[in-house]
Amino acid sequence: MLNNTSYTPSPDRLGLFTDLYELTMAQTYFNRRMFAPATFGLFVRNYPPNRGYLVCAGLEDALEYLENLQFDPDSLDYLRATGMFTGAFLEYLGQLRFTGSVRAIPEGRLYFTNEPALEVTAPVIEAQLVETLVINRLNFQCSQATKAARCVWAAPGRTLADFGARRAPGADSALSMARAGYIVGFQSTSNVLAAQRYAIPPSGTMAHSFITTFPSEIDAFRAYAAAFPDRTILLLDTYDTIQGAWNAAAVGQELAAAGHQLTAVRLDSGDYAELSRQVRRILDGAGLPDVRIVASGGLDEYLIDELVQGGAPIDIFGVGTKVSAAADAPYTDMSYKLIAYDGQPVMKLSPDKVSPPGAKQVYRLRESGGRLDRDIVALQEEKLPGGEPLLETVMEQGRRTRPAPALDEIRERFHQDFQQLDDHHKRLYNPPHYPVTYTPALQRLTNRVQGQLLEQLTENHFTASEPATNEPGASEPGASE
Repeated sequence: MLNNTSYTPSPDRLGLFTDLYELTMAQTYFNRRMFAPATFGLFVRNYPPNRGYLVCAGLEDALEYLENLQFDPDSLDYLRATGMFTGAFLEYLGQLRFTGSVRAIPEGRLYFTNEPALEVTAPVIEAQLVETLVINRLNFQCSQATKAARCVWAAPGRTLADFGARRAPGADSALSMARAGYIVGFQSTSNVLAAQRYAIPPSGTMAHSFITTFPSEIDAFRAYAAAFPDRTILLLDTYDTIQGAWNAAAVGQELAAAGHQLTAVRLDSGDYAELSRQVRRILDGAGLPDVRIVASGGLDEYLIDELVQGGAPIDIFGVGTKVSAAADAPYTDMSYKLIAYDGQPVMKLSPDKVSPPGAKQVYRLRESGGRLDRDIVALQEEKLPGGEPLLETVMEQGRRTRPAPALDEIRERFHQDFQQLDDHHKRLYNPPHYPVTYTPALQRLTNRVQGQLLEQLTENHFTASEPATNEPGASEPGASE
């Protein structure tokens, strides 16, 4: 038995990372011998507040999960102990592996609402069971990457560092924040495990506790400079920020005299705009114009934009809690919906939640200069001359079709897409929505399936209104999810 301490299971023990109804549906499918292929599409219906684009992130984690999907003996013992599942079904789960295919928009690329970021095709039980973790892997990482991209946009020409590990909502999210931040343009992370795992440059300074262990602030500064003479970054606001700047200037001059250079000073509280101006004057007056100023503590794209627009002489922004937690938009309404079963397109009719049936492709059209013009969602078999297809086959028969791309390759994908997106879609407040439309063929299919479902509902209504008879009969499987 596992105790109640927090832990992160290895990828091959994530079979139970699913909602209970996925398993109860799966047993029902198993009992009825329903093993036909199903296709599910993952998409976002509505933008979170103030968003005009989304950044694909989390796909590689999802693919790793799919490759390792299994129910180990401990998981099966737990399910058996619930008393909800049959022995035959549990035996089936013990042999289950993901054997399907995945088509997806690659990580780092921009995507928009109402277009599929990913489609899974597999025997229905497999495709259904993976819903929970696929959404989990993509939803939050997309939110982190999108918020981090907004910070990069707000700080043109400045350096950004990920400082978010300590207050991120869990170890996984701390690691994914470092990775997502680097994809969209951050230069470093304070998270040493993330730096090692993803080959991201590590960065860091010192804590207030370090300074308070010494008899005086300048003693602490000198001790740190002696230990790291070529990468000294001094924290100024432990006692008094302006006095800290004078002490840092003195240590900077001592380093210069010894053939070294003070790298930077850090502001972690107070009026960043006014303090950065005063600190800049002190450093310049001490002959240290190359020493950079770092700001950290409570920063996000909105405050960064305010500081940059106000001309604050800040060179580096250390971004933490608000971005690692995607504070103002910690989730999207990402959905994973059945769009085809056993060769037939299907859809649901819930009000305000209608989504087109059938496997799809997304085509991206550009203006003559390369700027993004619009996206068109088409049926998978359609070809749109001049359009760039975005969904790529990334998994077949349960195995990836290519090695995981290097993080710098994903970073370059983002850079290319973001550079080609019109600036008004990047606005931090109320950006206009990028145009996404459906092809006539997709719209016709949607109308046809809707019509069939409405007709079926009408027939069922009249049948249910008639007196019951003793004649046997079985209803055919419905077309809706």
